[in-house]
Amino acid sequence: MSILQNKRVEVIDLGEKDYQQVWDYQESIFKETVDRKIANRKLADDSTIMSTDNYLIFCEHPHVYTLGKSGSIENLLLDEAGLERNHAQFYKINRGGDITYHGPGQIVAYPILDLENFFTDIHKYLRLLEEAVILTMADYGISAGRISGLTGVWVDFEEGAKDPRKICAMGVKSSRWVTMHGLALNVNTDLSYFGHIVPCGIDDKAVTSMEKELGHEVDFEEVKAKLTQHLATVFEMELTT
Repeated sequence: MSILQNKRVEVIDLGEKDYQQVWDYQESIFKETVDRKIANRKLADDSTIMSTDNYLIFCEHPHVYTLGKSGSIENLLLDEAGLERNHAQFYKINRGGDITYHGPGQIVAYPILDLENFFTDIHKYLRLLEEAVILTMADYGISAGRISGLTGVWVDFEEGAKDPRKICAMGVKSSRWVTMHGLALNVNTDLSYFGHIVPCGIDDKAVTSMEKELGHEVDFEEVKAKLTQHLATVFEMELTT
């Protein structure tokens, strides 16, 4: 059976949206894509194979903490009363990684891609997500990069740096080369909310935002547009809306 590659990616901006609603939305698209792939593999005639679709979903969430399947609940430092005081929700979810925070002023991107339309390498997928963020930071004069063994994008990332700070967290799920979940880039984020968790289970490194690094609020929509274009470039996507 031949694979019909489709590099078109539909960009969907949901604005500010409840975490559970977006998670359910992701799950429905993810399941539809996986089911189509399963059905395609049962076909003997290549002429009846349907190509799979790709999506790039952007949103902001109200205050919420999410714990990945490999994470520890001990990294959430709030009890139920503390969550209520901080107007925050909490979810255990099915991505990789530990605990993280989402909230206003943070760009959340959920690529739901069939990687067989691009390449079949999860390591490469994560590195290209990071690369798009690194290029976006460079557009604003922020030197950002990777730290060996730690997924995500960091400021003061060079080996031996005394104060590495995470500016973008990542956590993904994949099945049959279909991805969901994604990245969270701190733009104008209220960083005090990270004080209620051990971010990503790492207790000796700080979290930062573009606003903190630059000393002023940043145009949120402009950052999102630049990130979108860099994602399109590094993945060789054909964007549609």
